[in-house]
Amino acid sequence: MSPLLSTRPAMADIGRVGCLDLRYRPEGSRTILATSRCSTPWHLFPPAYLDDSGCAFTSLVNPSGGFVAGDHLSIHAVLEEGAHVVMSTPSANRVYRSLGEEARQLVTLSVAPGAVIEWFPEVTIPFAGSRFAQIMAVTLAKGATALIWDSLASGRVAREERWAFTSLRNEIHITTASGGRLLERYEVRPEQESAGLGLLSAYDYVASFFVVSDAIDPERWPAVRNRVSAVLDSLGRDLLGGVTEPPVPGLAVKLVTRSAEVLGRVRELVWEATRRELLGLERPALRQY
Repeated sequence: MSPLLSTRPAMADIGRVGCLDLRYRPEGSRTILATSRCSTPWHLFPPAYLDDSGCAFTSLVNPSGGFVAGDHLSIHAVLEEGAHVVMSTPSANRVYRSLGEEARQLVTLSVAPGAVIEWFPEVTIPFAGSRFAQIMAVTLAKGATALIWDSLASGRVAREERWAFTSLRNEIHITTASGGRLLERYEVRPEQESAGLGLLSAYDYVASFFVVSDAIDPERWPAVRNRVSAVLDSLGRDLLGGVTEPPVPGLAVKLVTRSAEVLGRVRELVWEATRRELLGLERPALRQY
């Protein structure tokens, strides 16, 4: 086989099969990015430090503008003992129309003892006719803490693309040191739902928020739960949501709303409430572009 032919599969993957590998460790009063590797379409910016906590704020940048059919992207992050990292995205995650192949993303986060991961990407917007699958696996060592936010739009609402995507699969696994496991899994295929989408069809945005940590005194969780519940109640009829206690130390929040503004507001408020209660820190003012 000629060298040109032998490189065709690898060339075809350029920009479609991208991997972002990150490892963080404490150094002095800060968490630093110890090692990193990325391949297109991922682009890596050095962590920013937006407050005095030493937390490494990492922006996950995909300059391609979103997911297209056949994309296989992955993010792998390791937090060494005592590290503190916030991961976010500068804009919404767009998933474009597909004629057959689905776009996929795999996220794995490994969090060592005493480390804290805060995962707060912007909303995922599946365009009409799009196909998307995401799996997120978070592994927590003893004494580790995770704050995980995940949100979904029904589509490009301003263009009246409500629940017009072809398929969407999403899984979030959070595993603790004791073997406890929190799992959220759903698959939505609007065109194949003979009974319709039920209550969901009346809303345009869906979100989940999970807080998991065995480092927190169990007696503190009721206070955190009450604070988060008060946030949800404060938004009145603009939002429908609730807080439950999962089978691991922590809280699980589920909510729906018809407004992008309310989604952004509740994201800020529940993050602020849990960050203050558990970490003694204010919510960061992330830089959006």
